[in-house]
Amino acid sequence: MRLRTPPSPPPCRFTLNTSSNLLSLNRPNSFLPHSTESISRTSLHSNGFRYFSQSSKPTEEDETDKLKRKLADLGINSDCCNPGQYDLLYCPKVSADTKKAYPVVNTRGKINSSRPLTGESLRLEELGDELLAYFAERMISKETLQRNNVMQVAGDQKIMAFPYRRNGQIVGCKYRTVEKKFWQGKNTEKVLYGLDDIAEADEIIIVEGEIDKLSVEEAGYCNCVSVPAGAPQTVSLKELPSLDKDTSFQYLWNCKDYLDKVSRIILATDGDIPGQALAEELARRLGRERCWLVHWPKKDEIGSFKDANEVLMNLGAEALRDAIDKAELYQMQNLD
Repeated sequence: MRLRTPPSPPPCRFTLNTSSNLLSLNRPNSFLPHSTESISRTSLHSNGFRYFSQSSKPTEEDETDKLKRKLADLGINSDCCNPGQYDLLYCPKVSADTKKAYPVVNTRGKINSSRPLTGESLRLEELGDELLAYFAERMISKETLQRNNVMQVAGDQKIMAFPYRRNGQIVGCKYRTVEKKFWQGKNTEKVLYGLDDIAEADEIIIVEGEIDKLSVEEAGYCNCVSVPAGAPQTVSLKELPSLDKDTSFQYLWNCKDYLDKVSRIILATDGDIPGQALAEELARRLGRERCWLVHWPKKDEIGSFKDANEVLMNLGAEALRDAIDKAELYQMQNLD
């Protein structure tokens, strides 16, 4: 079966080498928080999962309130922050010169959600030669960057900008420096990166970072999205929380209409422990029976390549395609 490509992209190829029948499920309730797919404490422990035991008290809300009070004592307004999300806040004791290093953060207040975000309002410009060279070293072409509207922040800081779009409209933006420092615009909608690329898709690929999404596209697969906020350190042993409390995975709920109609989901997360934990948390919410897992090729006798971009850089696009083609039906991961 072929992945459907988004409207008017460059040619993309997808041939799935698997002898198993593809699942075609009608899963309108796949996101129900207390489904039979919830992982029990016993089954996880017996399968060797690492976990942090958490007592019922203090609650997450209590801990959040305590942290906000401590920040308030330091003169930091944290009302815009949500548990489980990344936010960049300035310490009031830091000099103004230091603040200029990250000019994209709105320090004057919350973003007005009624006003559409644009490249101009976010102070974005076309990628310069230095960042184009950075991506070229990672085997990402200028054409792929342009199709995904990857830009940089205006100024001399060489900050990459990955606009998040829904129906062509910018709803958020994630930023990255060459030194791998990440942050996101505050009070913007949390969605999957590349969401418009799966609007008409029956099958999709989910990766762990924006550059991995671009790498998968270099391998010919356009129906790929990235999670916006990285991976958890461990798998939760609790039942899936309700919508309003599932803050770390709110982006899935915000994309529910896109994901419910998908019949096959290829999880191509990082191969390290957090990446495997992310795959398990995604499978819990999306339904294991329609998830498939990519196993990255061996790097040496000891370990494997970590992610899609490492495979692309070291082995090339064909090897990356081959790894995706050989994705296996998802099984609960043993993270020991």
